[in-house]
Amino acid sequence: MHPTASHVADVLHALGAAGQVTELPEAARTAAAAAAQLGCEVGAIANSLVFSADGTPLLIMTSGAHRVDTDWIAERYGFTAVRRADPDFVRSATGQVIGGVAPVGHPSPLRTLVDTALAGYDVIWAAGGLAHTVFPTSYAELIRLTGGEPADVQRPARTAQLPSSGSDS
Repeated sequence: MHPTASHVADVLHALGAAGQVTELPEAARTAAAAAAQLGCEVGAIANSLVFSADGTPLLIMTSGAHRVDTDWIAERYGFTAVRRADPDFVRSATGQVIGGVAPVGHPSPLRTLVDTALAGYDVIWAAGGLAHTVFPTSYAELIRLTGGEPADVQRPARTAQLPSSGSDS
């Protein structure tokens, strides 16, 4: 096993994770590619996305079926700006490369938000440090492993208000 994946596996073991890092037959740089190889719904893939939140790394574990609303995250969590991090920023913050960032095993702990949509799956899959490594986990375990905060990563839809009829008959 590659040293990066081995390090993630060691960290998971030390944290008491139930699942083990396994290698996929092919690289899975997208949630759809990982889901296809694992035979699961794309929503059960926990994407590890690193953002620059006012210059500080912010890891958002999001369901493969969602996109992160960065304006909503900034507003909700008090940041001036939340922007997708460039590859150098990601590598510096995580020690890993985009496409395979694991939720653990970083040089320093990262503030982590975990998409509440992942709670709808009994088994979710997260990257194991490389684009072709993954491990199974649960929503509760992912929160525990990362010290993460449950979060809605998209602005809630507003419900339409029905116009009043104007009569009280």
